[in-house]
Parts: sequence; C-alpha cells; structure tokens
Amino acid sequence: MPRESKAAKRERAARIFALLEKEHPGARTALDHRDPFQLAVATVLSAQCTDERVNMVTPELFRRYPDPAALAEASQEDLERVIHSTGFFRNKAKNLIGMANAVQRDHKGELPRTLDALVMLPGIGRKTANVILGNAFGIDEGIVVDTHVKRLAGRMGFTRETTPEKVEVDLMEVFPQERWTPLSHLLIFHGRGPCPARKPRCQECVVAHLCPSSTV
Repeated sequence: MPRESKAAKRERAARIFALLEKEHPGARTALDHRDPFQLAVATVLSAQCTDERVNMVTPELFRRYPDPAALAEASQEDLERVIHSTGFFRNKAKNLIGMANAVQRDHKGELPRTLDALVMLPGIGRKTANVILGNAFGIDEGIVVDTHVKRLAGRMGFTRETTPEKVEVDLMEVFPQERWTPLSHLLIFHGRGPCPARKPRCQECVVAHLCPSSTV
C-alpha cells in the first residue's frame, strides 16, 4: 500500500469500524460477570486460558466468594482447587487474594475507576485495567490489545509495531476515543471469524477492500 496520510488512515479506520460494527453487532466481552469486581476476577483468570474455560469456573468461584470481602478471606489452597483448570492456578490464586485484600484495604471494598489505581492491584496490568474500565465502567482510557487485536491491527495497516503497548498507541492515533472499547471487541470477533492467524479467509471479509493485506 502507498504511504497513507494520517487523515486518510483515519478515514479508512472509520469505514472499517462501521463495517465491522454491522458485521458483528453482538461484539462484547465473552467473560460472564455481574459487576466490576467479578469482571476483574474473570479477566485475571483469563490469562493463558480460554474465555469458555473461565466461564465454566466462575459460577462456583463467585458462589463461594461473591465479593472482595469474601475473597480476601479465602485460603490459598481452597481457591487453587476452584480455579485449578484455568492454569497457572497458584499464581492466579495469590494475585486474586492480594487484589481482594487491596480493594478492601485501600478502596473501601470498591474497585477503583482509574488506570493508575487499577494497575497497582496484584494481578492487574494495563490490558486488564483497560478491560475493566471500558466494560465495567464505560471509561475509554485505552485499547485492549490481545493477540487478535495485534494481528489485525498489523494486517489492516494501522501499525508496524509488535509490542501491545506500541500497537495500542498507534490504534489510539487513528480511532476516536469513544470507539476504543468496542474496537477491541470487533477486532477480536473478526479475528476469531474470517481473519484467523493461520489462513485468513479474505473472500469472506467485509473489509477486504480496505485491507492492505487482502488477497482478493
């Protein structure tokens, strides 16, 4: 693709967003939750684990530990048993108990609503914080960059970067802030559909005519 001006890239980004929004109207987080705290717990569990597996584990987890106060009192051993199938269960259990204690101690039992405060909690990095802010509080502080988002951002010509942090910066340059949260969901849905890692099905893609990597 010829060198693209910033204005042209933003215009193309807007067209891609509109088409993906129409193609994936139900795009949202796949993690089941009822409140911000449950979303935080589920997101921590989702590291190196499928959303489907997390959703199989969280009903029992939330039945036993429905809020930060209950989870803060959990024993490491009992929590490990409940979340064992999500992988890396020892570290996840340690982080979840630490997070619950920090929320109780420092935030009066309520999950904080700022990026700076969230990333201070055990087990929560920038990506997890962006998931919580965007999906639980409706705050577009940043863009969640997982493997799907990173892959599609590169294929669509929005970035040449390879680290999530730098990909996020490039995406924030071309998409308006109010679209940052839904953008992640749309790219994830599209990445799980016609644009997988191994062999993208460009002939099925609604944005193929706008994608520099298209084979059609």
